[in-house]
Amino acid sequence: MSQDLLSSLVGNGPAMQQVKKLILQVAKTDATVLILGESGTGKEVVAQALHSVSARADKPFIPINCGAIPGELLESELFGHEKGAFTGAITARKGRFEMAEKGTIFLDEIGDMPLPMQVKLLRVLQERIYERVGGSKSLECDVRVIAATHRNLEDNISEGKFREDLFYRLNVFPIEMPALRERPEDIPDLFDFMFQKIKGMNREIPIVSEKAMIALQHYAWPGNVRELGNLAERLSILFPGISVDYEDLPEKYQVELLDDAALIKVDNSALIEKETAHETSASVLMGSDQQGQELNDDSVVESEVNSVNGFGPMPDLETGLDLKSYLVEMEVQLIQKALAQTDGNVSQAAKLLQTNRTTLVEKIRKFNLS
Repeated sequence: MSQDLLSSLVGNGPAMQQVKKLILQVAKTDATVLILGESGTGKEVVAQALHSVSARADKPFIPINCGAIPGELLESELFGHEKGAFTGAITARKGRFEMAEKGTIFLDEIGDMPLPMQVKLLRVLQERIYERVGGSKSLECDVRVIAATHRNLEDNISEGKFREDLFYRLNVFPIEMPALRERPEDIPDLFDFMFQKIKGMNREIPIVSEKAMIALQHYAWPGNVRELGNLAERLSILFPGISVDYEDLPEKYQVELLDDAALIKVDNSALIEKETAHETSASVLMGSDQQGQELNDDSVVESEVNSVNGFGPMPDLETGLDLKSYLVEMEVQLIQKALAQTDGNVSQAAKLLQTNRTTLVEKIRKFNLS
């Protein structure tokens, strides 16, 4: 049942599985949650999903963007005001905390909250009471607080832009949303999700070709899921009910694919590494002790190769050797060993192999590894 409620969190890759696991763990408590991640990664979707699987699911979920409201109005928005509290306050008004009573309040872009308001929010988190603007009566607060930001709050603290004590009050249980470029395996599912929403509005949807989808999986997506949704909308307008091939994609999405593995980005801010099997295997064959030395003795060479677990003796070159296949086999074995040593944790395996996580995910997909 809980997994069904998390259906809005599209993706079954390891990164999203970890996010869903954290949501289900913290949903059982009333702990304050801080959602971190770049703009457009779906932080509000995570907050809504967390609320939907918590004990407060039948109570209100009240979002507020702290960066979109001027500082002088934010206090009234959060805590409400009494009649006559300021010019234009012709009636008393509830604030977002009062609206969210017994439910959840989502403080988006908390890093943009002015310092004076940070002090007042800290008091609410510590004492669970607040007053309306212009009022003197203290109101008790029973609200689950979820905050989110795309900023590095620790950097903001060092710059004097964010209170350290508030950060520790908010950062009880952090959940980091991965950037879309870090989970390319989820991109086909995300497009299908977006297209189904469009189809639900009685509109025809396009059919994205395999080559086009591969290119989209290798694009860096600086705008993350928000950018993907915009592209899905654009393609549905341009190609209703017909196929979208690689050449039909807007130019910046036409990532040039070389040898199915090495990639060159076209008009893209983020450069994806070009890594070949030869480069990876060469680094394995050249141990740090041996770099720059001539290895003339066949027995020394064979000993060096045998020092890498999983590889047999040096093949007999007299009968010929398919170098490309041999290097690919070595690379596959290294990836499998790294995954085994880290219990399938792709991020840790990437650190062992000294490569980017996105590069390793692509190789796992290419070689059909699990």
